[in-house]
Amino acid sequence: MDLHLDPAIPSLAAQHGEPIETDALIVGAGPVGLFQVFELGLLDIRAHVIDSLPHVGGQCVELYPDKPIYDIPAVPVCTGQQLTDNLLKQIEPFRPTFHLGQEVVELRRRDDTRFDVVTSKGTRFITRTVFVAAGVGSFQPRTLKVEGIEAFEGSQLFYRVKDPSLFQGRDLVVVGGGDSALDWALHFATSQQHRAQSVTLLHRREGFRAAPASVARMHALCERYEMQFLVGQITGCEPRDGRLAEVKVSGSDGVTRRLPLDMLLVFFGLSPKLGPIAEWGLALERRQLVVDTETFQTSERGIFAVGDINTYPGKKKLILSGFHEAALAAFGAADIVFPGRKTHLQYTTTSPKLHKVLGVETPVFD
Repeated sequence: MDLHLDPAIPSLAAQHGEPIETDALIVGAGPVGLFQVFELGLLDIRAHVIDSLPHVGGQCVELYPDKPIYDIPAVPVCTGQQLTDNLLKQIEPFRPTFHLGQEVVELRRRDDTRFDVVTSKGTRFITRTVFVAAGVGSFQPRTLKVEGIEAFEGSQLFYRVKDPSLFQGRDLVVVGGGDSALDWALHFATSQQHRAQSVTLLHRREGFRAAPASVARMHALCERYEMQFLVGQITGCEPRDGRLAEVKVSGSDGVTRRLPLDMLLVFFGLSPKLGPIAEWGLALERRQLVVDTETFQTSERGIFAVGDINTYPGKKKLILSGFHEAALAAFGAADIVFPGRKTHLQYTTTSPKLHKVLGVETPVFD
């Protein structure tokens, strides 16, 4: 794909310490941020994109790249990674530049009404508009509070699954009672490709926050001795020869048992951190940006918010909703980027201008 994705290769202006001038700066490279590139591009507005993660796709790729998504229009099923790949292909004609592994640390209004923006890596921008598509901020996993356990993070202790093959053929303990814990426990207990040697699901109580169908399936597997479920909490760990050999599990009966393992997966949920966005002086409601639903503009002219970061009456946190918001936000931005110019709605099916932009032939209908 002909996209500027390498954060190690800044633009010529950035190499000389000069600010990058752009009409639109998108904060967040998740699905909604990527689709924002497309909607802006249709209106002749080119964009730069910033994300704190080292890759595009946002939390969709970071948290569930292999999990199926079923509610994207006209796509019966796709994974988080497939959705991201398709969006990247869709925005390829607009050649956005990505600035990855950095976050916005400073944003201020200029005298000429544009914005000065500085990132944590010192990249500077002058932009007419800003689009906040940062989900609910950066996610940090809630960690296991056991003395000494942190030494094994990344080798035997994990808070998310990036490479399922790491757990294949291993004695695996999965901790948690939500959908992520159940989904991955079931996956590693049944997958032909990634099946673990053994799977033990550990939760502090009998009840679950996961889908009832997943809970029923888990119990059925336990009855067939294809996995194990224990009620209890990890209260200690036992290293041996530099590796995590056992965890100590305190049960509801007051007895502490030792549970051998190779790998430990912990799903205690994620703690969202709004980060520097909270310091921008924008109107907030319960740590989300308040927007006008005509243009999805925030309380500051020229700053828009799309996706899970915003709030308004009737808001639904769906990728589908974010795509709709991105379309209206692009039209709102056009009035700022091209003041005095009337922006006409054109259809990608019939517009020769858009066909030229997208690099496709205009169809001829009999």
